[in-house]
Amino acid sequence: MKQSILIGIAGGTGSGKTSMAKNIVRDFNPDHVVIIEQDSYYFDLKDIPLDARHHHNFDHPEAYDFNLMKKQIRDLINGETTEIPIYDYKGHTRSPEVHRVTGHKIIVLEGIMVLYDPELRDLMDMKIYIHTDPDIRFIRRLSRDIKYRGRSVESVIHQYLDTVRPMHEQFIEPTKQYADIIIPEGGHNTVAVDLFKTKVTSLLKHLAK
Repeated sequence: MKQSILIGIAGGTGSGKTSMAKNIVRDFNPDHVVIIEQDSYYFDLKDIPLDARHHHNFDHPEAYDFNLMKKQIRDLINGETTEIPIYDYKGHTRSPEVHRVTGHKIIVLEGIMVLYDPELRDLMDMKIYIHTDPDIRFIRRLSRDIKYRGRSVESVIHQYLDTVRPMHEQFIEPTKQYADIIIPEGGHNTVAVDLFKTKVTSLLKHLAK
C-alpha cells in the first residue's frame, strides 16, 4: 500500500533543482521528508582505471543504475526501509557506507534524468522541470565542481563542451514534455514554491485517508 508521495524534480545541471527541492519541503516536518539525489545511483567505476574515470560520460542515461533506483523508490513509497548508495565524486566510486532511509511521507527525487525513465515517472505524484538559462547553469556547475568535487577549471570546461551540453540537448531538455509544470529559475521562484507546498499538503491529506 502506498505510504508516501513522490515528487520528481528534473532540469539541467546547475538549474536550481536542489534549491527547489529544499524550499518545497522546508515547512514540513523534517522527520517526514527525504530528498534523494539521482547522482547517488551513478554506477560504481572502481573497475575502470582512475584516468579513464574522469573521461566517463556522466550525463548519459546509461551512467545511472535505474533498476536499483526504481526498486528502492518503490520500497520507500510502500513504507519499507532501504539503503541509498553514497557516491564519491572524486574517485567516481560508491562508498562502502550507505544512507538508511525509512518512514518518510514526502520523497523528493531530484536529478537531471529523473523524468527520463517512463516507469520512474509513473511512480511520481508530481513532476517538475526547472528551466534556467544555459550560461547561469554553467557558472553554477563550474563553481560547484571546483569547490566541492576537486575539479580544475579546465576539466570542467572540457567536460561541459564535450558531454554536458550535447547530452543536455539530447536527453535532458526533451524530458520537459513529461513535466506537470515547467518552472523558471528554480527555488528562487517563490510563487511556484508556494503553489507546490499547497499541492503537497493536499496530496498528504489524500494519503492519510
